[in-house]
Amino acid sequence: MTSNTLIPPTPSEAEYQAAAVDTTPLLEAASDPFDLFGTWLAEAKEKEMNDANAMALATADSMGLPDVRMVLLKDFDRQGFVFYTNLESYKGQQLGENPQAALCFHWKSLRRQVRVRGAITSVSQEEADAYFASRARDSRIGAWASAQSRPLEDRFALEKSVAGYALKFGIGEVPRPDFWSGFRLVPTRIEFWRDRPFRLHDRLEFMRGDAAASWSTSKLYP
Repeated sequence: MTSNTLIPPTPSEAEYQAAAVDTTPLLEAASDPFDLFGTWLAEAKEKEMNDANAMALATADSMGLPDVRMVLLKDFDRQGFVFYTNLESYKGQQLGENPQAALCFHWKSLRRQVRVRGAITSVSQEEADAYFASRARDSRIGAWASAQSRPLEDRFALEKSVAGYALKFGIGEVPRPDFWSGFRLVPTRIEFWRDRPFRLHDRLEFMRGDAAASWSTSKLYP
């Protein structure tokens, strides 16, 4: 038992029994992980208050030291999961040094999470250009103005940089910077986790040797 009053207590038996849980067998839910992920993401989009596409992205540097942060999923299909960043940021550098990563989606309102592991590849120039062009103009200017992950003198320095690039581009197009692009995580493992009473959770794992291989499935102990 923890003495820290900020940590919620372990649920009582009555609280476990009162909790609404989804009892549909996971193995019957889908034979393809991308189909099941799409279904869960659609439900999360309806239930989560903010950013149903938010995901924790874990990377490691060339020494193997891990790092993790929240980013936004911007596309997914059977090729993998896509996100964008400044290539000179911490995560951009780490993915350049060690092109493999893990993702975790946690949808608290649904009591679900999805964990993904795999290799990292770069998106095409055309994909990066198309997504960058879809962003709000101020966001595109912000991408130019922010030396992401590097020391910032003060907020005024950032605002000054934003103003400078806004003046530079005027009312014209804001092109994608060379240092800004996207990555695709090509999964070899996807695990679907669903909350069940008394920590006896459902876990369904999809595994494959590489992107060309077929998926195998197995249930995991909680």
